[in-house]
This record gives sequence, structure tokens and C-alpha cells, in this order.
Amino acid sequence: MKWGDPVFLARRHQVALAMTALLAAAAACQAREHGTAGSGNHAPAAARGFTLVASGDILPHAGIIDRARFDAGGTGYDFRPMLAGIEPVVSRADLALCHMETVYGADGDYTGYPVFKSPPEIATAVAATGYDGCSTASNHSLDDGAAGVQRTLDALDGAGVRHAGTARTEAEANSVTLLRAGTAQVAHLAYTYDTNGLPLPEGQPWTVNLIDGDRILADAKAARKAGADVVVVSLHWGTEWQDAPDDHQLTLARTLTASRTGGRPDIDLILGTHAHVPQAYEKINGTWVVYGMGDQIAGEMFNDLGARDPRGNQSTVARFTFAPPARAGARWTVRKAEFVPQLFDVDAGRVVNLNQALAQGAAVQGVRDRIRDVVLGRGAAKDGLVMGE
Repeated sequence: MKWGDPVFLARRHQVALAMTALLAAAAACQAREHGTAGSGNHAPAAARGFTLVASGDILPHAGIIDRARFDAGGTGYDFRPMLAGIEPVVSRADLALCHMETVYGADGDYTGYPVFKSPPEIATAVAATGYDGCSTASNHSLDDGAAGVQRTLDALDGAGVRHAGTARTEAEANSVTLLRAGTAQVAHLAYTYDTNGLPLPEGQPWTVNLIDGDRILADAKAARKAGADVVVVSLHWGTEWQDAPDDHQLTLARTLTASRTGGRPDIDLILGTHAHVPQAYEKINGTWVVYGMGDQIAGEMFNDLGARDPRGNQSTVARFTFAPPARAGARWTVRKAEFVPQLFDVDAGRVVNLNQALAQGAAVQGVRDRIRDVVLGRGAAKDGLVMGE
């Protein structure tokens, strides 16, 4: 094997992650000896539960960029008003994750479809809304090459928003994104099915995480060794404009949720994006899988037949409340699973919480009910999934 060979790269990545995990585990052990939080195998004595929320694709088309400039008064870009309608749901969570589908441009060089380069002010808006981290692996991750990845992650860092799925350096690619949620350490991993055929940057094959079942499980195990109490995996996958999960989603979900180490699942939650439409939630092998949350922010969407499709502006916020394990080394369990239906009003340029809008008399019951039916379409209600406010 040699550099550039996929098998070589996968093994090299796994070795690097293993070293990272060993160092992190040693640090966690030392921290425990000094009375600080425990690792993924030892819940703190006073552990409490936490609530995690996650939302779908942020995909700023040209009209969205124009709207942000209008909201900023013509100077700069302000995306905060777009997200204000969902801010109460996001900010009240212990941990909130978004999906940043696009990379950021520079010096006013901002474009929408088909090659996206978004204003970096989105990072500020995401932080102001209450998001703690974002997945960044998508089919648009290389729309502006390695420079676009660099600018995006720099802007997210500057706004205090963590990220997973793309990297500026090999060391960053081999690190584990750990976020604090109450007394728990949550690892966030992210992967995409493709980069629209764009090759990974020369000499930088670690720039974007690509979906590979073996690699995902190896990364999840390494994250657990690095101290993760809960492992969350974001997957940019599925067939666009298809309400139902495709065969690849179904097969991969079964494989990932079946993997266990020491009787404990390696992955605790799967969050899906990419399809542009809301897809079902399902509990598989005891683990919740969100096949697709839909587009949280997007311009007017046109499906594969070239027709305007309002489903492209419909989505959900996933909300899972985790309870700490009853004994050290056991799993943190989801004691409440919820979804909040939302809509991006293209004309108003605002995300709308559909349950709140309905309570205020808006004529959105048909849209709300359609999202509900899709989300519950694979029997999630029997496993306790409910619609939240």
C-alpha cells in the first residue's frame, strides 16, 4: 500500500485516532484523580440528564444572501432574523447542533446554486441562535476547495461554534469533537456521501469525511475511548426529494446501530441531512435514527423534475432528552424523543415554528400534518416519538 490508497488512508486515520484516544483517556484519568468530570465509561457521581436538539441543512441560495443583506440594512449580512423564530427551541437545549451545508466565501465573493459560497456572518447568526456546534461534511464541502473549508472553520471558531466533518489539518481531522452537555461529554462525528464529484485536495485526503461504515464505527469507538458518554453521528446521505429513506440509508443505519463494544452501543444517535425534504425518524436496535431533517434555510427549491417544490422548505428540529446511566459503563438512554415541525417562509425570509404559528391562527395545519405523517411513517410513535412545541 502507498499514500493515496484508500485502505492505507483508512488505516492511517484509525492509528492516529487511536493515539488521540489513548492520550485523551490518560488525561481523563488524571482529571478524575483531581475530582473533575469522568470519561465515557465512568459517569460523574452527580450526573444529570441533558437535552440535545438538531436541525437540518442551512443552504443559502442567492435570494437568501440578498435577504440577509437587506436585514443588515445594506451593509454586511445579518442572518439572525431568519432564525429568530426557532431560537427559543434551540437556546433552551443543553446542546444544539446545526448542519452547515455550504462553505464561506471571501471579500463579497458570495454565490448560491450550483456552487455555494456563503457570507461568514452565518456563523455569527448560528451562535446567536444558541447552536453549540455544526456538522460541516456535505456534497458542497469542496465548492471552493481547501480554501473554502479553511474560511468556514475559521469563521465558526471565531463565533465560538464547534464543528465536525471537515478539517484544515490532518491533526484536526484525527481529533474528536467533544462537547459538554450538562455533565455529559458528547462526541459529534460527521460524514458525507460525496463531494459532487470534486476530488479531495491534493495531499489533503483528510479535508472531508466520506461515509464508510467501517471508518465510522472505528471513529465512534475512538471517541468513546477519548471520553465520550454519548456518540452522535451526522450523515449527509439519502436520495434527494424522496420522503422515504433509500436502501443505502436503511442498510447503513442497521449496521451502525447494531455495533456494540462491551455490550454498549458504539453510536447513540444518528442525524441525517441532504434529501431536502423531511424524512422519518426510527428506533433501530434501540438507537434513534433521523433519516433526514430537511432544509432549515433554503431559497425557492425545485425538484428533479424542475418544478417548484414546497417540501424543500419544510424540516424538523429533532429533540432528544438523555438520562444518565444507572451504573458506570452503561448507556445514556433517550427518555424522551420529540420532533418540532418547521417551515422556511421564503417570502418573509424567516424560519417558522409550525406548532406556534398554528396556535397563533396561521393557516399551516396542512403543512404541519404532512411533516408529522412523514416523520411518523416508519412507526416511531410506538417507540415514544412525539411532536413537541
